[in-house]
Amino acid sequence: MRVLVVEDERTMADAIARGLRRHGMAVDVAYDGLQGHEMAYVTRYDVVVLDRDLPGMHGDEICAALVESGALTRVLMLTASGSVAERVEGLQLGADDYLPKPFAFDELVARVQALGRRATPPAPPVFSVGNLVLDPAKRAVTRGGLPVDLTNKEFGVLEVLLKASGAVVSSEELLERVWDANTDPFTTTVRVTVMTLRKKLGDPPLIDTVVGAGYRVVTT
Repeated sequence: MRVLVVEDERTMADAIARGLRRHGMAVDVAYDGLQGHEMAYVTRYDVVVLDRDLPGMHGDEICAALVESGALTRVLMLTASGSVAERVEGLQLGADDYLPKPFAFDELVARVQALGRRATPPAPPVFSVGNLVLDPAKRAVTRGGLPVDLTNKEFGVLEVLLKASGAVVSSEELLERVWDANTDPFTTTVRVTVMTLRKKLGDPPLIDTVVGAGYRVVTT
């Protein structure tokens, strides 16, 4: 899941980003409204965690612009005010959820995960190809009934490939969906991650390389 955190309080923004990354999410951070607005349009995010009172460009404007664009991106709005009127106003702007500060981090994670599921077309709760099973909710992978221990990036790559149902997924798309903006687009990290993923999944091979195009899961 790709998440953008737009929050001008740097300590809070960085803490949110670190916490979400520990849950396997690819997280980018913007510290003002103008930067957040630009990043939200350059990259397709599943969820934007959006502070309402931002310098440069108000969170309300960013939220309204995202809604008007028709993007599937879901918006979780944060605010220092917990009044009912503030929450109603935020939701009327088009925010998908609203969380007043201070908040319990576990609740923030749960809400982001729930919104992330709504940001993409409906998918089966568990993916399976042959004797491979991936359970996104449990973040668990098994093959032939035996657990496969994957890193967050390996899990993310496998999940994206399984969701594609045999269609080719380019390295660029994998980089966008699984990594964050700090990753060098010319790096070999995707190739290396796919290589280690193949080794962990074992034989027979489940991931094909389509030369010049990307990767796909063998579905037959």
